[in-house]
Amino acid sequence: MTDTTTRVALVTGGSGGIGRAVVERLARDGIAVGVHYAGNKARADETVAAVTAVGGRAITVGGDVADEHAMAEAFDAVEREFGGIDVVVNTAGIMLLSPIATLDLDDLDRMHRTNIRGTFVVSQQAARRVRAGGAIINFSTSVTRLQFPAYGAYTASKAAVEGMTLILARELRGKDITVNAVAPGPTATPLFLDGKDQAAIDNLAKTAPLERLGTPDDIAEAVAFLAGPARWINGQVLFANGGVA
Repeated sequence: MTDTTTRVALVTGGSGGIGRAVVERLARDGIAVGVHYAGNKARADETVAAVTAVGGRAITVGGDVADEHAMAEAFDAVEREFGGIDVVVNTAGIMLLSPIATLDLDDLDRMHRTNIRGTFVVSQQAARRVRAGGAIINFSTSVTRLQFPAYGAYTASKAAVEGMTLILARELRGKDITVNAVAPGPTATPLFLDGKDQAAIDNLAKTAPLERLGTPDDIAEAVAFLAGPARWINGQVLFANGGVA
């Protein structure tokens, strides 16, 4: 029998980095979690095993976030297993850096497919399925305010995420569903650290008044806040960056 009283979340990109931290944080709040992966099922299985080892409930679901049929099936799988969906956290994304003048346009298309279309597809499914009292949480970046060189195409994709998030919040009037975006600052994940030397990392760590990089757990706390007690925060972009901007 399905327990329809348990709160349920689907976390895209939940197999590693910030996504895994979000999965484990929500599970600590007693939320059953669908752990989505795009290509690395083994890592998603490891995340599920970590949750179930401490008494939580989780399953893996796969698929390209930009494929509406794959995402419909991912949502279906979570609903079949747990009885419904209350929280959707869309951490899936890719970041390819280059000055605008020299960016390979294939990289632009790849980022926009995952970051814009993928967020749109997942948000569309979430808007149709999330139960009353639920939350939809997308991911932007603090670079929309920081304007770091070489982040132009990535930031453009995340500015689009902010725009659709804020409009969706208004479109769901009367449904008791909040829609927000989290915009991390420099965070110590493989996605962020890849290709940076130690001097660059140290300089970025000093930009925040707290004088350190964020951690995936820092970002997961912001997500848990929006997923649970923060019912009066809606249609907002929450900058989780230690005061960088």
